[in-house]
Amino acid sequence: MHIHLDAVGGIAGDMFTAALLDTWPELTDLVVSTVRQAGLDENITLERADFNDGVLTGSKFNVSLQSDGHTHEHGAPGHHSHEHEHSHTHTHDHESHNHVYHHDHQHGHEHDHQHDHEHGHSHNHNHHQWSELRKRLSASTMPDGVKRHTLGIFGELAIAEAKVHGKEVDTVTFHEVGNWDSIADIVAAATLIDKLSATSWSVSALPIGRGLVKTAHGELPVPAPATTLLLDGFAFRDDGRHGERVTPTGAAILKYLSPATDIGNGARTLSRSGFGFGNRKLPGMSNVLRVLAFDTNNKSHVTADTVGVIQFEIDDQTGEELAATLEHIRVHDDVIDATQSTVFGKKGRMMAAIQVLTRPQALDTVAQHCFLQSTTLGLRVRVEARHILARREVLTDDTRVKLAERVTGITAKAEMDDVVENSSGHYARVSARLSAESAALNNALNSALKSTLKSDDRSTSAVNGNDQHNTQVVTPVNAEPANAQSANSNEE
Repeated sequence: MHIHLDAVGGIAGDMFTAALLDTWPELTDLVVSTVRQAGLDENITLERADFNDGVLTGSKFNVSLQSDGHTHEHGAPGHHSHEHEHSHTHTHDHESHNHVYHHDHQHGHEHDHQHDHEHGHSHNHNHHQWSELRKRLSASTMPDGVKRHTLGIFGELAIAEAKVHGKEVDTVTFHEVGNWDSIADIVAAATLIDKLSATSWSVSALPIGRGLVKTAHGELPVPAPATTLLLDGFAFRDDGRHGERVTPTGAAILKYLSPATDIGNGARTLSRSGFGFGNRKLPGMSNVLRVLAFDTNNKSHVTADTVGVIQFEIDDQTGEELAATLEHIRVHDDVIDATQSTVFGKKGRMMAAIQVLTRPQALDTVAQHCFLQSTTLGLRVRVEARHILARREVLTDDTRVKLAERVTGITAKAEMDDVVENSSGHYARVSARLSAESAALNNALNSALKSTLKSDDRSTSAVNGNDQHNTQVVTPVNAEPANAQSANSNEE
């Protein structure tokens, strides 16, 4: 599946979630329950709400705080909006415990923004340091995939903020985007990214906006500096309308997804669509992010994708040292694979040429890791287009088998690590490998035949499933999900 983001009005964290939930409303309960696992208090409510701006119908993603009979909602029209303006801390003192929540206020008119709450709210500034937020999210009960995407999106924000303010990444303090509503937006977005497992993403040209935006650091030009860094390399358009059209959270999501600029040249079938509304009203147009979901009509099961490439040469490490270097690089979570080959450099010196493949959005992080683990003084880095075949991994008699969907049909390759411990000899290992591959292929063909018979409304009694091997599918049939972590098989 390919998902295209049409940034008609712009993109923010809540607009991204709203658009995807409008397209897949059946995932609403999953999003709400997963956001709860991030550690947000029960006082915080989340909902997908139907919305009509008089022109289009779609959804909004509302996050609100219920406290002492009052509702503080960042998704309500004309009231609070995430990520902008200024931050406050609401401290609620109860007999048995204290809760501290953060939310941002954005108003369409100017005033001194003073509240006289009779129920004892204290307003003061309180922010989250990235290192602390990362520990809290890492310790949460969210699924590993959601946790990885959440930390990846926040990590992109942290890197950009560090560059803007001249700080180390771990010392970055989040202001607006560290508040409870923005945390909910990012976790919700990560949940949908993980669940949908799109094979590729694309985005339209982004509206650049005009004017200034109020932040914890004062007034900043639109797009804000961190947003500008995150969107380096993205296409923009100027539609003449003022305001912040792409928020830091929206920019971080795009940076993390590393989307293409179009849906590609292959034939695709539009399967779903949806609209996610933002809070700002734009003159003469709907403030929406549109989602278009496509199925790929490519019988060869080839998916267009991008990959980060890092290259460098080493001539001053021994073979033992270099082997250790490459092993430390390979085990990095964002590295797909690392290879070496022998080349001749200046003065006829024999050198090792190293190539590292990585997830595009982690290119800078992995580059720093390569500097740490090797003696190289420079790296060549780039993002390249690639085509990958759909594949899945199945478990057959305790042996992992990779099934690839090629033009000529399905092929199987057993994981050698699962048969290498067989001490009965070379031929015994070969026999075990061939047996596992044959069983996996038979089960795959039987499953395909059953699906064909069902689609033709015919009886499936002819398929008796006589194969006695125990085969379980452990990864999806689609090619590598966007930003998947364990994709060592991508280039194999």
